[in-house]
Amino acid sequence: MSINITNPTAEPAAPVRKLEVTDQAVAKIRQTLEKEGISPTEGGLRLGVQGGGCSGLSYKSQFDTQPRERDRVFQFGDDRIFVDPKSFSYLAGLTLDYQETLMQQGFVFLNPNAQKSCGCGTSFTA
Repeated sequence: MSINITNPTAEPAAPVRKLEVTDQAVAKIRQTLEKEGISPTEGGLRLGVQGGGCSGLSYKSQFDTQPRERDRVFQFGDDRIFVDPKSFSYLAGLTLDYQETLMQQGFVFLNPNAQKSCGCGTSFTA
């Protein structure tokens, strides 16, 4: 699933800025919201970027009860993702996946803005 967010002040030829979320990630978001007792109509998954990690920037994710004032809110069925404006500049075009294997369990960030990333995939250079 994906939703496109366009910049209304941009010229018509401006690129579309979006996030994509796989069905596996949507299912995990929904399951975790229920487990945490967070209303899906008000809360959602917050994605962001912070300094640190072996490649310079690290992904962060947490479940939140509501969006903040300047957040971009992306709707995927009944589930929502919140991204602050600064983080969105690094996450535009991101595909969020969820994997559960013998070696790894968690959200996977497939980021076209990452020029380099560490071996474990939790940090990157833009």
